Parts: sequence; C-alpha cells; structure tokens
Amino acid sequence: MKTMAFRQPRPAPVADTESAAPRAPEHSIGSIMRAARDLTDAQVEQILIYQRTHGVRFGDAAMALKLASRADVMWALSQQFHYPYAPPSGNFNPELAAAVDPFGAQAELFRGWRSQLLTGVLSPDKPRVALAVISPDRGDGRTYFAANMAVAFSQLGDRTLLIDANLRTPRQHRLFGVEAAAGLSGILAGRAETDVIRQVKDLPSLYLLPAGAVPPNPTELLQRSAFTLLIQDLLSQFDHVIVDTPAGAPTADARLIAIKSGAAVAIARRNLSRVRPLRALLDSLVPTATIVAGVLINER
Repeated sequence: MKTMAFRQPRPAPVADTESAAPRAPEHSIGSIMRAARDLTDAQVEQILIYQRTHGVRFGDAAMALKLASRADVMWALSQQFHYPYAPPSGNFNPELAAAVDPFGAQAELFRGWRSQLLTGVLSPDKPRVALAVISPDRGDGRTYFAANMAVAFSQLGDRTLLIDANLRTPRQHRLFGVEAAAGLSGILAGRAETDVIRQVKDLPSLYLLPAGAVPPNPTELLQRSAFTLLIQDLLSQFDHVIVDTPAGAPTADARLIAIKSGAAVAIARRNLSRVRPLRALLDSLVPTATIVAGVLINER
C-alpha cells in the first residue's frame, strides 16, 4: 500500500479579506462581528458611539442596540481567541455538543475527559496511539462520544483526525455534513481514492475520514495489514486520531480496530448495558498490547 496517497497538506493561512470596521482594528471583535453579521459601516459607527458613550465593550454595545445576539458575541470572542466552534447560523448536528454549545455542561465534560486522556494514554511523552471508541451494543453512544472528543481535541488547535471505521452503519459523515462516497472502505479495498480526508467546515483543525461505501466484507477489510499501515501513517500526520467503531458484541470488528489503534475507551449505558458483553469485549483485549483508557457510563 502506498501510504503517500493519504497525505493531506497542512492548510495554508487564509487571509482576512474583509475590510475593517471604522476604527476597529483587524481581527478585533468588531471586525469579526462585522463580517459575521454583515454589519454596515453606519451600524458599526453606531455601535462604536454607544460604546464610547456608555463605557461598555463592543459586544455589549451591539447587543444593547439589538444589532447582535449574545450567541453572536460569544462566537466572535471564540474567533478572536482562536477557540473554534459552530457559528450561530451554522448547520451542525445538535449531537455535536462541543461544537454547537461549547460553553454548556456537555462540552465541559468532554474537556474534562480530554484532559484525562492527555495526561494518560495520549500523553505526549508516551508512544503514539490512536484511540478507538468501543462498546458492546448499538445505541451505546460511541459515535456521539467519538465525534465530540474529536471536536474537543481540535479546539486545542491540534490537528485532529476522526476516522469512521464503522463499516456497517456509519454515521459520522451525517453528523458533520460531509460527502461519504469515498472513504476508509475504498482505501482498504485497494482503490486509489483521492481527497478522502475532509477538513470540517468552521473547525479548521478537525478532519474526517468517512467510512465510504458500506462493503460486504468489513471484518476482512479491517483485518488486512493495510489498516495497520494506514493508522501508522496517519499518526505521523495528525496530533490526535480518534476512531469510531461498530458494536462489539455481534462482530469482531471493534476488537480488530482497537488492537490496530493501540488504545481504546469503552462506553456503556446506565441501566441498559449488560455487564457480560462489556466484560467479554474488554477481556478480549487483555492478551493484546491494546491500552484500555477506561470505561465511561453514558447516561443519555
């Protein structure tokens, strides 16, 4: 397998072509809000006058004049401080809590788990591994957790790749609104597919490798050495690699993906997950070198 086929260029800086608002410096909250809200010069001047008269911040002045909402101001601040998330007018799926509600309780939980992983299995002073998100049953929340963890890592400014390795019922492309005609299944089948890794709009450090076409032989494709080589190659290109998986109980897919990723975190649902299938899935990793980062209980 020619791993060079999967190399993605680092995105070049994009110049800010928007003209600056009157007396508002480039990349200030005023210039960002002007572009996002399509404010006219007259409206920006009105905000600046209110700001000087009342001694308030630009965003507070814009809200007082009803020229912007609190969500607009928070998004502009996030851009100013390089903390990307979905803009108020974005079309992100509501399941992407870390992107659509970055100051909410759910996003804070993902930031907490991110910190634990960065001081544990994903610590910079430890061997590089990808993190597979596994669980025994469908509906446990693997896709939800993997997607939001990928968003959370990308918000650090680190190049983060989310791989949808669920070659049976993939969903990541739907959450992020990404075309999924080409993807992981085609790569593992040996097709010379290009541009399979997609940069996620509005989250400049986040990339997605969708599952691609659902194949008739997912287990056999994941068993191939091509998947191991691909993971190794991608780990050299990205700071973090998160891998979504199918349910672990009915097939061997999740175990294979976890082993090739090098590390895994397991998800269980409170009052719904059965202990025996979860324990069987985790026990199947014991004879391998796979690092199990922990088990999270999903209350959703």
